[in-house]
Amino acid sequence: MSIAIRKLDAAQPDFQAQLTAVLAFEAGEDEAIDQAAARILADVKARGDAAVLEYTNRFDRLSAGSVTALEIGRQELQDALAQLSPERRSALQTAAGRVRAYHERQKIECGSNGFSYTEADGTVLGQKVTALDRVGIYVPGGKAAYPSSVLMNAIPAKVAGVQEIIMVVPTPDGIKNPLVLAAAAIAGVDRVFTVGGAQAVGALAYGTASIPQVDKIVGPGNAYVAAAKRRVFGTVGIDMIAGPSEILVICDGTTDPDWIAMDLFSQAEHDELAQSILLCPDAGYIAAVEASIKRQLPLMPRREVIRTSLTDRGALIKVRDMEQACEIANHIAAEHLEISTENPQRWADKIRHAGAMFLGRFSSEALGDYCAGPNHVLPTSRTARFSSPLGVYDFQKRSSMINISEAGAQTLGEVAAELAYGEGLQAHAGSAEYRLHRLQNRLKDGPP
Repeated sequence: MSIAIRKLDAAQPDFQAQLTAVLAFEAGEDEAIDQAAARILADVKARGDAAVLEYTNRFDRLSAGSVTALEIGRQELQDALAQLSPERRSALQTAAGRVRAYHERQKIECGSNGFSYTEADGTVLGQKVTALDRVGIYVPGGKAAYPSSVLMNAIPAKVAGVQEIIMVVPTPDGIKNPLVLAAAAIAGVDRVFTVGGAQAVGALAYGTASIPQVDKIVGPGNAYVAAAKRRVFGTVGIDMIAGPSEILVICDGTTDPDWIAMDLFSQAEHDELAQSILLCPDAGYIAAVEASIKRQLPLMPRREVIRTSLTDRGALIKVRDMEQACEIANHIAAEHLEISTENPQRWADKIRHAGAMFLGRFSSEALGDYCAGPNHVLPTSRTARFSSPLGVYDFQKRSSMINISEAGAQTLGEVAAELAYGEGLQAHAGSAEYRLHRLQNRLKDGPP
């Protein structure tokens, strides 16, 4: 099987333009998809269960008589877990344990209850941290099943203290994936509905007679799900709008080329729009990786997807040195960054923008997808420049706590009133001045 993955050289004068072309990805919403999602959302908002049932039966080829019939009970989740092979069950529980341990540590580091401090005049200021009441998790269920997504979305929500997790997962033709159900049992998901698509997003966002409204929706989905999440943002919170999966590998030429080729495959096999890029200062090593790609590709079950991904969006880039590799990596701001080098921490210290960093030749990105512990829900399409992996903090909110003492009100009242008069907001000024001892008698007849 032939493959032509583009090769770039950072020394070429037009390199930046070529790199921009490689990175170009227009998430641009398809107008037809966006309008279809809008119609479904409006219908779910207006008709609730009836609309959810109609669309689910149509799109997933089901014949359910009610939305309540689409809910999977907890016993069925436990049964799915019990029916797994011992090896599969152990792997799932090990992964869940590691994800939970990491996010428990994250909760401690974030400060689980907030903080407060008392000023000299007795004023107490602080911050209270509380978990969201109810969260909706969307789990894809069409072409593939992702139990790992259940763990990565549900476990940090539970660690954060979310009271109720509602999971929605489409089951085309009524086929339920037992590993997904088992993962829901392990992760502590409270309720599961076999509903997907824009109608599932609408049901979670607006609530129906059978599916409760949530405060935030997290989890990946197809273009219709993404379009629906964009439209309901503001009614509920959302995690992010994820683009295609990405891997960027920085390598100094000391790792087995076959390992790196397979690491590039690991993202390319997701879909044709996934992106896999290698940065290396050694031209001979790049040639060895390219040869490995050509040799191993025919052995891959998803070779056509990999071939299209690498041909259309992949690149092997020769850089001047490792310092330049880090500069380019910061520009790319990849979802997954592997630093497959000797002394990887040296280069990690130079990285400012990456969703997740995998340090050393034994840290394959695939381990992060399933069981390393840190979350695999990561910013894509260069959004790692300003956003972070999904975590405990995404399922918590913070309330400012302000307890002004009588003495504190004398000082702060003067400041607030002066600024309020400057803004032309006399009621604000009067509210502050009513608390001032020197003006209390004068203001009894009303604010100025």
